[in-house]
Amino acid sequence: MSQINENFLNLQDSYLFSTIAKKVTKYTQENPDKQVIKLGIGDVTKPIVPAVLNAMHEAVNEMGTKEGFKGYGPEQGYPFLRQAIVENEYQKRGINIQEDEIFVSDGAKCDCGNIVDLFSENNKVAITDPVYPVYLDTNVMSGRSGDYNPKTDTYENIYYLPVTAENNFKPELPKEKVDLIYLCFPNNPTGTVLTKEELKKWVDYAKQNQSIIFYDSAYEAFIQEENIPHSIYEVEGAREVAIEFRSFSKTAGFTGLRCAYVVIPKEVKGYTKQGKEISLNKLWNRRTCTKFNGVSYITQKGAEAIYSEEGQKQVKENIQYYRENARIIKTGLEKAGFTVYGGTNSPYVWLKVPEGITSWEFFDKLLEKANVVGTPGSGFGPHGEGYFRLTAFGTRENTQEAINRICQSSQSSQSSQSGDGVKKGKITL
Repeated sequence: MSQINENFLNLQDSYLFSTIAKKVTKYTQENPDKQVIKLGIGDVTKPIVPAVLNAMHEAVNEMGTKEGFKGYGPEQGYPFLRQAIVENEYQKRGINIQEDEIFVSDGAKCDCGNIVDLFSENNKVAITDPVYPVYLDTNVMSGRSGDYNPKTDTYENIYYLPVTAENNFKPELPKEKVDLIYLCFPNNPTGTVLTKEELKKWVDYAKQNQSIIFYDSAYEAFIQEENIPHSIYEVEGAREVAIEFRSFSKTAGFTGLRCAYVVIPKEVKGYTKQGKEISLNKLWNRRTCTKFNGVSYITQKGAEAIYSEEGQKQVKENIQYYRENARIIKTGLEKAGFTVYGGTNSPYVWLKVPEGITSWEFFDKLLEKANVVGTPGSGFGPHGEGYFRLTAFGTRENTQEAINRICQSSQSSQSSQSGDGVKKGKITL
């Protein structure tokens, strides 16, 4: 008898974005005349920039020659890309990262899920709440979560770090010892950030407790304000306790090409049951060589071109395009009377839903009355209830149209008009 990994049975419902897709498909089938605008899933809409395309075309031609053909490449990534990452992402910021501490992959989502392979089931895991679902779900699959409590929508062995308006979306240090800590800044889904001083507290905690920080900085390119770290390694001591995840998906439009990387400094150590130090860089390299054959040469040549002078200019123009979309969403919703967070250093806007309805009810109302799709906050965890996420990755036309529809559909609910807006917290659709 073949036995399954019963940890999978502890997962709740279906994956958040799959549920959204099913709801939207059902609505569009029943309402074929409606033009639905999707600002829910964080998929980009700007085409791959010319510098990247040219590099990939050259790589394709190279692969068609006897001299230039490439078969299996280095599992960790080609040296030309790893060195370009080191020079442009880290050395230019005064950060000491070496080429053999970079591991190129086919997506940060995969890396965030696969990193748990290195750690025992006995580790205590801390996650912010709300949170990107992959962090939680992969630990459930790996057996670290314990039993699910439907009354609280939480798992018994997970340490939750609430991030809400009440604490300015800044997680507080755990009141007990935890072993693995997930941090994502700029944050998905709230769009908020931490200063270097605030992040230093987490590095100090990890050092004191021999913990590991999994730092997801996939959205660092959207940071505009000073004193907001783009990498956790800007913080003193982080090389000893942090693993960083980066992606080209949102920064360079690689959602369809699939290319990312994880940074594991040699100083980062795990421990055996007997307390012996083990290099996590070495373990990850072993896992990578066993389970992964590397990202395609053509894709990696495209990623390298991001760092060319022309590539940098073109990619930054795309990022600025999405930043402007975020501004349009944020200011439009605020004018309509919504309470809004994020959207300044992030492509995500996190809004407070109207009083008296759940985030999924707001999803349904928004889809039905404005034909706009977003992401219910409760899908990111129990503390996400009462909030809603919109992304800035749509086209400019769709973004403007979506906000116009929301504003037109919004109306006061037993509230009075004051100035040019409706009393906040009383908006309905």
